Amino acid sequence: MSPYLAEFIGTTVLIYLGNGVNANVSLKKTYGNESGWLVISLAWGLAVFIGVVIAGPFSGGHLNPAVSVGLAVAGKFSWSSVPGYILAQTLGAMMGAFLVFIQYKDHFKATIDSSTKLGVFATAPAIKNNFNNLLSEILGTGMLVFGVFYLIDGEGIGSLNALPVGLLVTVIGLSLGGSTGYAINPARDLGPRIFHALMIDKNSDWKYAWIPVLGPFIGAVLAASLFKVL
Repeated sequence: MSPYLAEFIGTTVLIYLGNGVNANVSLKKTYGNESGWLVISLAWGLAVFIGVVIAGPFSGGHLNPAVSVGLAVAGKFSWSSVPGYILAQTLGAMMGAFLVFIQYKDHFKATIDSSTKLGVFATAPAIKNNFNNLLSEILGTGMLVFGVFYLIDGEGIGSLNALPVGLLVTVIGLSLGGSTGYAINPARDLGPRIFHALMIDKNSDWKYAWIPVLGPFIGAVLAASLFKVL
């Protein structure tokens, strides 16, 4: 399997399971409706674990443009591969969102509130404040990427380190995710948001969309810079 295909498939699985738990908890008439933040955070951590196990042996299991950029900044990944990884991750995120839409199609129909439907796919701030929301994504992603540096195997995470990274994502969700929904991954937010705009509702809150894209990249660069200094 090529590294780019592995990133596409791994990110598809990540978003299928991650957006899937969002749908299960948020949409009407599901068995998991209103089961809470603990369920969401735990499932996202496990989704990362499964995605990395699948992609890790072939691509390093980045599944996240911020991780790819952070590794490149630290000199642990080739810059020439970054654009291809980001494209594969974003397309994989769109495919994962499509699978969630198929899985929960009847429940999307049963759910009237448009913001709930958008929330299945994209993040949103609990309290809208662009500066604080951006800072939240910077800090959350910085914690992710900084932790990843101590778990990486060569140019990526690798399947042996998938569980620790999944646990890292879980604790970030439980501890830091309450302010913005912790995108901490530009592809995780942008890919499904694009799918939502194309297939469900053009009103995909594009005024906020730059924050979960730019914030993770800034956080990754800062974390990589700190790692290099240390």
